[in-house]
Amino acid sequence: MSQFDYIKEIAKHGLDNDQDKLQSVLNELVEHSKKTKKVNFAIQLQSILKDSIRQQSSSGLAKVGSEKYYQKIDDKELQDLILEKITSDYSLENIIADTKVNDELKYFIEEHQKIELLQKYNLPVSNKLLLYGPSGCGKTLASYVIAGELKKMMVVINLGAIVSSKLGETSKNLSKIFKQAALDDSIIFLDEFDSIGKVRDYGQDHGEMKRVVNTILQLFDYLPQSSIVIAATNQREMLDSALLRRFDNIIGFSLPNEEEIKSLIKLTLKGGNFSFDKKTNANKIIKESIGLSYYSVQKTLITAIKRSLFNEERSSKNVHYKIDTSIWKNLIKAEKMSLAK
Repeated sequence: MSQFDYIKEIAKHGLDNDQDKLQSVLNELVEHSKKTKKVNFAIQLQSILKDSIRQQSSSGLAKVGSEKYYQKIDDKELQDLILEKITSDYSLENIIADTKVNDELKYFIEEHQKIELLQKYNLPVSNKLLLYGPSGCGKTLASYVIAGELKKMMVVINLGAIVSSKLGETSKNLSKIFKQAALDDSIIFLDEFDSIGKVRDYGQDHGEMKRVVNTILQLFDYLPQSSIVIAATNQREMLDSALLRRFDNIIGFSLPNEEEIKSLIKLTLKGGNFSFDKKTNANKIIKESIGLSYYSVQKTLITAIKRSLFNEERSSKNVHYKIDTSIWKNLIKAEKMSLAK
């Protein structure tokens, strides 16, 4: 059937109030959407289905996998904690990093793609991942890549809301998030993880922060193997050692070298509509870019493309434009000066 046929069937069974047939057609539409590469739509529809099934449960309990049961959670309780729920189209081809980082991401993804094979031989599945390194070096992008490759929804947690003036509620709030993500088969992404894992002196809140860390340790220990937690931090040294030991994989990101900057530029200019006006100048600017993050390099390049485009007066028939390297050079210089302050 086509997507329009599914929509007609859904409308028919919905108006007839035939819940069994409606759910069956919706499941078929999810599979159809996956096969026709409408992955985001499929994930979102699957999430709606799961929410509906949980709401219809008269016992107030929902089953996760074959062993875990969690009490139903009111979404309103999580509104202040969840920054966003996203689906991703990113793949491993969209990230530029050193070989070690790429390999570690590839193996982590492969473990979850072949989880049934590992479980067949009672082998543990790595599902707790810590990403660390300077800002703008690909930690958040790496989480999007994992979500895209595994076709899972990702829940981005607002740590600023969790670690708030109501610190006493932090442990309870974290438990709610982990339970909800397990129900939804979602990836939990904890950015700025050092916000709740710091080992510095907290004065009167020191005891409460210890309880928060203990809660995270317990949540990690009882995390279903099909669930994934990704934490990211710019300050690995600020994390409690007991927390660090709980992660199955710890991947360090670094600032790009010359070859990685070239790969990033190649990826950015992949469409073929733009090229540099002077290649020798571009190569010099690449060398000058060393010390900046992937984000800074790409941001300045895209800005240079836009400004070069605005400056050119060309026929609408033209589809190829030149990037003014003098503009890019000035942007790189300005970026370095702003970061040095």
